[in-house]
Amino acid sequence: MNIQMKWYYRLGFLLLLFVVLYVFLKIEMVWLPIVELIFTVLFPFIIAALITYLLHPLVERIHEMGLHRGLAVIIIYSLFFGGVGYALYLGVPAFITQLRDLSESAPKFANQYRSWNNVIEKQTAHWPLGIHERIETGIIALEKRVEGILSLVLSGMVNVFNSIFVLAIIPFIAFYMLKDINTLKKAAWYITPRKWRKQGVLFLRDVNESLGSYIRGQLLVCIVIGVVSAILFWFVKMKYPLLLGFIIGVTNVIPYFGPVIGAIPAVIIAATISVKMIIFVLIIILVLQFLEGNILSPLIVGKSLHMHPLMIMLALLAGGEVGGVVGLILAVPILAVLKVAILHARNHFIKKNDAIDNS
Repeated sequence: MNIQMKWYYRLGFLLLLFVVLYVFLKIEMVWLPIVELIFTVLFPFIIAALITYLLHPLVERIHEMGLHRGLAVIIIYSLFFGGVGYALYLGVPAFITQLRDLSESAPKFANQYRSWNNVIEKQTAHWPLGIHERIETGIIALEKRVEGILSLVLSGMVNVFNSIFVLAIIPFIAFYMLKDINTLKKAAWYITPRKWRKQGVLFLRDVNESLGSYIRGQLLVCIVIGVVSAILFWFVKMKYPLLLGFIIGVTNVIPYFGPVIGAIPAVIIAATISVKMIIFVLIIILVLQFLEGNILSPLIVGKSLHMHPLMIMLALLAGGEVGGVVGLILAVPILAVLKVAILHARNHFIKKNDAIDNS
């Protein structure tokens, strides 16, 4: 009877939770501005925390070799932000020039894309009506998705340049986080309620083991792929090599679908130049995917997630439906965290039920 009542309480709690979430979403005009304000304030701290998370293992490794921690922080910090600053100094002017040229040439690319649509429609006109309608629906959906990607990139660039002060303060926050990371850990330890401390440490450790090497490795692979693709595009005299390399590098974060998404802009632009350029672009993309799939990813990323490809594909489809390109990028990390959370919750309930049975 006690077990029955326990399940009734759990069901009632879930129903109440769904009602609260429904009401909460209905009054988003009240809390959404507050959330946006909080996110704006916390954004530099979130980015600085991510940088700290990426650089901390390097600092620890150098510190374990006998170098003073402060000096190790200064070395890694200087190399990272010095390299990023120098790359921005060289790349941003060329990037802006190519982006401006691309926006001016957008009508030509749009006409090329429409001509492809017309060819596809003519070739499939004699097909059954249902299949033809599905192809047209797919083309329209693809067109909207491509337009969404381009508008996201353009709006992102505008927001970056409008938030120059926020970006300027990130290196200072990251430096103090790297320098005082042990103090921050102690503060988090004392803020956490005593009964959650041990379980929280185990949870964070498992998340770090599952996700840490994946994020660091994937970022390194994307940087390598982006740089190599930009160099190869420049070598074959392809237009906008820096911009296309950036797009291919960013979309490479997305497993399975990323290479296809990143290849679309390059192929469309190559089609406005010549058939020869299309062949060059396709060869470059195939070479890059062979390099990533057979050398870089196995060597750098490995199989750190320990998740079946079907689960990753399911997460990507859900993430793309909910959050578009951003959802595709965040889908796998969120899935990894959910996997660890579910395993910990299961172990917690098993231990709790065993304790009740023993009593």
